[in-house]
Amino acid sequence: MFHRTRHVYQTRLADPDTEWTRMRLQALLGVAVVVVLALMAGGVWSVVSMRTGSSPNNDAASTSPQSAQDQLADKQLPEAPLEAAQPGTLSSGETGTLEMPAPMEVGEVGVATGYPHTPEGALAQLAAIDTTALSSASVRVAQDVISQWAAPGGPTAESWSGVQGLAALLESAGMSSDAQNTITIAVEPKMGFIKGTVGDHFVIPCIDFIITATTATGQPQQVAAADCQRMVWQEGRWVIGEGDEPAPAPSLWPGSQASFDAGYQWLEVPQT
Repeated sequence: MFHRTRHVYQTRLADPDTEWTRMRLQALLGVAVVVVLALMAGGVWSVVSMRTGSSPNNDAASTSPQSAQDQLADKQLPEAPLEAAQPGTLSSGETGTLEMPAPMEVGEVGVATGYPHTPEGALAQLAAIDTTALSSASVRVAQDVISQWAAPGGPTAESWSGVQGLAALLESAGMSSDAQNTITIAVEPKMGFIKGTVGDHFVIPCIDFIITATTATGQPQQVAAADCQRMVWQEGRWVIGEGDEPAPAPSLWPGSQASFDAGYQWLEVPQT
């Protein structure tokens, strides 16, 4: 028997300088959904893409040769409107299942690890990294996590979209850089797919989450948000690999026909 995994994340918000100001978004959707909608489709840079119509990787790709890993990372995935991430009509159709392995131990900074050397193991490790970093509601903890779980040349404590987004989230909400008791964003990884692999040691997994955001004064609100990362196998574990973060996956309400059409599959983990 299997049950779907449940994790808690502190999610990533757009750059506070974006034209989507806090006041405009609050008026449109309410603060809880503001916290998650602006970070949909993979992070800070994806919101820039929505505003400019370009990927942050495009300029570099046009001026220099690309490795197979970079080509896979930069391959564009279908786009989706914000409305497709909100609760909506469910499909009566079917899709496949990805069996996420269970962790075997706890690693650096409290991140669950011990996942197998498989694409599904890479997907599960990405979920564990994000869980620990972002659910902390602490910029310092998020920085510690990425410092321990990124390969050389990968995201840093300053550049990782998880760190930047968490800092922007807390700042835009008028909170300190440690706000564990002020805002809660519960995230359940519901669907996912493997964008591709290069050899046995490089995988790009994509995960589609249901996010439930609650502030101290607000009502819980739900929305879908997706994330993809480069994962590489190094020294017996999966870590986030070197290079720019991949092109975003579409954020689609799990179980909708659009989520099936995009290739998402249900995520399940063996019961322990």
